[in-house]
Amino acid sequence: MLKQLRNSPLKARIPDEIRFLRQWFDNPLKMGAVAPSSPALARKMASYIDPDTSGKILELGPGTGAVTQAVIEHGIQPSRILAVEYSSQFVDILSDRFAGAHVMQGDAYDFEALRQHHIHEPLAAVVSSLPLFTKPMEQRKRLIDLALHSLQPGAPFIQFSYALIPPVPEEKGDFTLEVSPWIIGNLPPARVWVYRRP
Repeated sequence: MLKQLRNSPLKARIPDEIRFLRQWFDNPLKMGAVAPSSPALARKMASYIDPDTSGKILELGPGTGAVTQAVIEHGIQPSRILAVEYSSQFVDILSDRFAGAHVMQGDAYDFEALRQHHIHEPLAAVVSSLPLFTKPMEQRKRLIDLALHSLQPGAPFIQFSYALIPPVPEEKGDFTLEVSPWIIGNLPPARVWVYRRP
């Protein structure tokens, strides 16, 4: 039994919650949360994606893959997912968990480089778990604008936050904005903000 425990990979025995907490302590401004999204929040985010809309699903800041899993369960093939994650540790975990998905390490805020090198057709959705409130308003607005112009018209940019206000208010840009009810099952409670080009 002890020998079996020694030979099993350590990373398989560490819960995702501990991984998140460690990463948050190391770099709190780069982490969108101190724990993975709850299944309820992940399902709510995935529910805004139309599986019948063609194109890739771009996931920004997937962490250990709670939302990725919900997106797949919502009917999206892993091969349609392009996941951009800052943490090299999380990139390894995502690559192990989601065979077929394209997982890359990078800065999701550098959307121009993403668009130039990795987005070759209009996207079906962008799903973001980035900590947008750690960035200045102009940077948040620019990211959402660039993402919306990479999406098919009407396709969603999906963002969660714990805040009472949206990351970018409707009057700041040329988009519509929809907000979900509070997801109480998430700790802390969160809401989903959905941006679309008119």
